[in-house]
Formats: sequence, C-alpha cells, structure tokens
Amino acid sequence: MISISLAGCYANGLSDDAPPSTDPTAELGERVTGFAASLREDAPYRPPTAAQREAFADAVTGLGATPSTGDDDLRSLGFAVLRAVDATTGRPYALAVAETGGERSWGLYVVDLSRPVRLAVQVPHPANDLHTAEIGLALFRRVPGSVLSVAGTHRRAADGAGDAAHRTDSLFHAAAERHSRDGVPQVQLHGFDDDSLPSADLVLSPGAAREDPSIARVADELDGRLRVCRAWARDCGDLEGRRNGQGVVAAGHGVFFAHVELNRTTRDSPGNWEPVVHSLGKALDD
Repeated sequence: MISISLAGCYANGLSDDAPPSTDPTAELGERVTGFAASLREDAPYRPPTAAQREAFADAVTGLGATPSTGDDDLRSLGFAVLRAVDATTGRPYALAVAETGGERSWGLYVVDLSRPVRLAVQVPHPANDLHTAEIGLALFRRVPGSVLSVAGTHRRAADGAGDAAHRTDSLFHAAAERHSRDGVPQVQLHGFDDDSLPSADLVLSPGAAREDPSIARVADELDGRLRVCRAWARDCGDLEGRRNGQGVVAAGHGVFFAHVELNRTTRDSPGNWEPVVHSLGKALDD
C-alpha cells in the first residue's frame, strides 16, 4: 500500500516501531476513502496512553505550523506524515495517517494549510457509518482552514474500545479536546439506518449543548430538500448525540458542536448529501 518510506527520528521514546509509509502520488480522496474501507471489526486495537494522547495533540497542532514541527513525534506514534496539494481545491495540506490492521490504528488527520484552523470535521465511525468519511472530506474541502479527523477503528473493535464517539482515551478525542480548548467549531458526522427514524432523512443536534443559531439556520435552509429532525425541538429517536464524548467537551468549553446524523438513503447519494455539506459550510465559512 506504500511506495516510499517516510521514516523519521523517534522522539520522547514513544515507540520503537517504524511508521507506515504513504504513496506521495495518491489523490487525497483516494487516501481518505481507502483508509475507511480498510478498517475491520476484528483488528487488534489498543488505546493510546495518556502521554501518547498529549504528545499527539501537541504534534497534530504543529502540522499547521512549520514543516518540521511535531512531525517526529507523529512518526514516533506510528504515523506517516506527508504534505501535498489537494488536486480538487488547489490548497496545500498536511496528512498524518496510521497504518490500519494493527494495534495502533489511531486514525487519519488532514490539516488544510491555506488558512489558520477554523473548523474541525470529525468522522468517528468511518467503517460503520458508510460514506461519512467521503462526506467529511467534502466539508473539509468546502471550508478552507479545516481539519479532518477520521477515526482509525471499527466502532466494535476491541469490545467497543474503538468507538471513538463515546471513548475519551483515543487520539481522535485528544484532537477534539485540543480543538475545544482552542475554540475551534466542530462538526461530527454519523449515519443511521432508514428504519431507525423513518420520519427523517437528517438529524441535527448541538450535542450536549443548547440550541445554536447556526444549526437552526442549516435546518431551515434544508427544509424542502430533506426531512430534518431538529433535536432541540423534538425527540429524534435517540439520535441526538447528547452523550457524545467530543460534544460534552465542546459544551464544557462553550464551543460550537454540530452532531449530524444522515440516514442511509441520504448517504448513498451525493446528490442528497451535497446540500447538507453546502449548508453546513455556508453557516460556518463566514
């Protein structure tokens, strides 16, 4: 899967293993969708230590700074690091990606380098909620200055230890927590079966926080295109994400958080989900 090695120095004694390598010619969309497709329920996942989570949060923040900041620490954690230009947007980005299938399948993270960080797009269940990684990439591309976080596990891996949305001991959560501390707005993408809530195509929620005007505007704009369940206004079949780990932290810091659930029919067709990306991007790209 890799054509060149990006092995680097090992900092802080975090690991003795070489990081994965990555193909510098691959298109960003291929990287993201291929990563999501490779995740398996039976993968031997183990959560990172507290020291590894702290080192990662510092290092992934450094991706958006000078090229050398944080790279060695990321490699020490088992990541390949690459900088390239997105052929779709023409904007530069930095990528940190862990190799899947091993204990340290700790995710894929992309930072748009064209502007300071202004939005975090989160995909906690890429293997389970089909097409959410693709939708997350589209939103990342829609808002310059975004960070895309894609969890590196199947949600049922290691008896549920891989459920990034409800665990606080992952690198995925460490990135979200740092974004909350830095006041970065966050959008988290999920999927549900059509039969779970037959009356809705889309559930919008502020997670553990109260109603936010930006989410309300997104809902209003999508009326007539999709059937929107507003979690602040009525029951949405336990799809509101009130106990979402990243949403709880965002609420504690007073940071914007949108928990977005799309049914399978909507996720299966770009023609259906592209208006959601457009409306979210419009609300957050001011």
